Amino acid sequence: MPRKLKNSELIRKTDVEFKTSEKTPLILILDNIRSLNNIGSVFRTADAFLIKKIYLCGITASPPHKDIQKTALGATQTVDWSYAESTLELVEELKAVHVQVMSIEQAENSVSLNEFKPKKDTTYAFVFGNEVKGVQQSVVDASDAVLEIPQLGTKHSLNISVTAGVCVWDFMCKTKFSMSKK
Repeated sequence: MPRKLKNSELIRKTDVEFKTSEKTPLILILDNIRSLNNIGSVFRTADAFLIKKIYLCGITASPPHKDIQKTALGATQTVDWSYAESTLELVEELKAVHVQVMSIEQAENSVSLNEFKPKKDTTYAFVFGNEVKGVQQSVVDASDAVLEIPQLGTKHSLNISVTAGVCVWDFMCKTKFSMSKK
């Protein structure tokens, strides 16, 4: 039977090692996220997978805040982040420097996440939308593509922090983890 590892046995980067590590070519954009716990959870996911940057847009709160910190567990100190008032303007700026912007949304002509094939040597930005309204239509329109997580149950959405975790894990499996085995 496998023995659960103690925290002292886990190989963890220091904050300095994290900041100087090569980052995953993925940017996370939070478009008008209301829940501070969701914001903190996305920070924690971004830390776990060495995500390049998080942009907090519109009404999305910024660190430091105790409710963000509760779920981020210190990740706001390691993950590079900044605030942008307009998600649409940010998307246009990122596209101008050849970042591929993908809205995570249910939309006509969306690409099922399992069919998404990231291109090598390309930086991507995933846009995650408001808990009730989703990604703004103008941002969906400006995106290079829309990715959709297939769902089989009666609900039509996942929590934004769960969605971010699923999308980041999928990206990692298709880029870093698959390439390291070749």
